[in-house]
Amino acid sequence: MKFLGLIPARGGSVRVKNKNILPLNGKPLIDYTIQAALTSKHLDRVIVSTDSEEIKTLASNAGAEVPFLRPADIATKDATEFSFHLHAIEWLKANQNYQSDYIVNLYPTSPFRTTASIDAAIEMVKKHPEADGLRSVIKCSEHPYKMWRNVNGYLEYFVNDEDPNVHTLSYHLLPEVFIQNASIYIIKTETVLKQRTTIGKKMLSFIMSENESVDINSPLDFDFATYLLSRKS
Repeated sequence: MKFLGLIPARGGSVRVKNKNILPLNGKPLIDYTIQAALTSKHLDRVIVSTDSEEIKTLASNAGAEVPFLRPADIATKDATEFSFHLHAIEWLKANQNYQSDYIVNLYPTSPFRTTASIDAAIEMVKKHPEADGLRSVIKCSEHPYKMWRNVNGYLEYFVNDEDPNVHTLSYHLLPEVFIQNASIYIIKTETVLKQRTTIGKKMLSFIMSENESVDINSPLDFDFATYLLSRKS
């Protein structure tokens, strides 16, 4: 089976300008993901999907393939995961007669994701061919039962329950809830093409540590990642 490593890195990030190539401990943020992917023993290819010539140059220098530039209409802040997955699949098929069995989506905002985790996630998928794919998750630090909607100045439950006292329970008494962590998303190419989605009907759960789940989306996140790297070294 062929597993395509796809690293989405558009140039027009909103919350942090040029986020994907900002230096983290002396090298572009995207480099951490590229290097983790290139050392995987299961990825057939590692491709960066970007609309930016600057990102294309940096990614190529780091060893990734950048065979195309993503069209502007699917490189906006509202672009969906499905749109750039489909574009990559169709472009590679039309221009290189290449099609993988799975796409392994690796966002560059997760610099602490390890090669070992990438390979373990792929091996889990190989053991469960009946699944459409896999999503990496982390246990929620904030529980949905503790969340509220603000409606005209009044609070309404985000999650309704027959017993209102459930919202006052200690966390260990509530059901475990997980949130996707933007680290490793795997989906069958067939699912993207036929179901028109990057989340199939039957998805495996790949639970990751807090450290590997760090997702950089703000200046404060960069500061925290820099601290983690300094502590590690």
